[in-house]
Amino acid sequence: MTTTLPRPTPTSPQDGTFADTPDATDEITPAPTPARPTPTRSSRIAGTTTERHWAPKHEGDTDPAGHLTPEQIDELGRELDALREEIVASRGAADAAYIRRLIRAQRTLEASSRLVLLFSRHRGAWVVGTAGLTLAKILENMEIGHNVMHGQWDWMRDPAIHSSTWEWDHAAPAHMWKHSHNELHHTYTNVIGQDDDLGYGILRVDADQPWRPIFLAQPLWNVLNALFFQYSIAFYDLDLVGYLSEPEKRTPESRERFRRDAPAAVKKIARHVVRDYVVHPALSGPSWRSTMTANLTANLARNLWTNTVIICGHFPEGVATFATDSIEGESRGEWYLRQMLGSANLSGSPFFHLMTGNLSHQIEHHMYPDLPSNRYAEVATRVRDIMERYDLPYVTGPLHRQYASVWRKVFRYALPDGAWEDLRTSPVSTLRSGARWVRRQVASRSRGR
Repeated sequence: MTTTLPRPTPTSPQDGTFADTPDATDEITPAPTPARPTPTRSSRIAGTTTERHWAPKHEGDTDPAGHLTPEQIDELGRELDALREEIVASRGAADAAYIRRLIRAQRTLEASSRLVLLFSRHRGAWVVGTAGLTLAKILENMEIGHNVMHGQWDWMRDPAIHSSTWEWDHAAPAHMWKHSHNELHHTYTNVIGQDDDLGYGILRVDADQPWRPIFLAQPLWNVLNALFFQYSIAFYDLDLVGYLSEPEKRTPESRERFRRDAPAAVKKIARHVVRDYVVHPALSGPSWRSTMTANLTANLARNLWTNTVIICGHFPEGVATFATDSIEGESRGEWYLRQMLGSANLSGSPFFHLMTGNLSHQIEHHMYPDLPSNRYAEVATRVRDIMERYDLPYVTGPLHRQYASVWRKVFRYALPDGAWEDLRTSPVSTLRSGARWVRRQVASRSRGR
């Protein structure tokens, strides 16, 4: 579903440029920050808001926000701004204690699990150690690393828990990830042609993304991407495929960035490989082989889990995409609309939300990427109520349902437009047509040689 909303300026909420309210404690002294940027027009109603471009889209769906007037959209923006400022003003010692306690628990869990795995040739030690190491890796990547690097805890002014200093336990170097994720993805959320996170360049997940023959193999790409997710993200952040496959598009700036970032990525990947598959097994002595498989299992489980959570927050049915050429002059209300309509949530228990890094509240995370993650649950109740009052769809559901929804889209959009429906109604004739197309492609390539 492609909705045409205007483009944001680079100073969207994830850049941390919001006023903080000091807390009445000696422990927490929020850093002074500039005020939030406001629309440049004197009126709250942006000029583009009065020309919404609610024309029928490529796939023919109606726009989920087409019923809102410009005044309603700007009132929505004011209401959501007020909610954000309320949470900002209430941050304090309890929030700081939460993240510090979680970091201590995660590090203790990882250290104790690695210690247990020194005796991993005993089955019980392997199971306990591997499970603990898996949980520790997930917690570090999701609830701690991802959120710290979003600046969610910068207000504490603790240099040890700050977006400018944190380096996470992940193959992608922090500075590369923050550029591709914070600066690009969260600025151009689900904007086709601008947000490369929309399928990571290897998946077609929306009807308005142009189809290419390579997408026929995207069910396979999706599996491989999940299995090697931390390395896929590192290569994606490096733009390795684009840099190597499109040399004509290289600029002096992109060459310099690649020369700087590629060695950093290789060095970090090598350090992780040596730690998990050389040093830790070597310290295990006679248990070296089982310790190596334990590390491999923990990394694989972490990759599968993080990939599942992330794709379920971005690609399920009901999540909107937005036109590339229609995101200029975006008002606050329009920016919030794009975040709300371009995201999906997952339902579950408090422990489930913790293990997702609270990215099960993806809608709220896209709206308020720099608010402390432990506050998303209370924000979600308020946001859902607001969206219901404005008659906007709040896309949410259990993990298994959202995951199945993503896979349906992976299979559907692997095929040219309309082919999935044809396959369901006329499978034999559709398969014959597909076979003829494949033979023509093979013959064409053979003649080209």
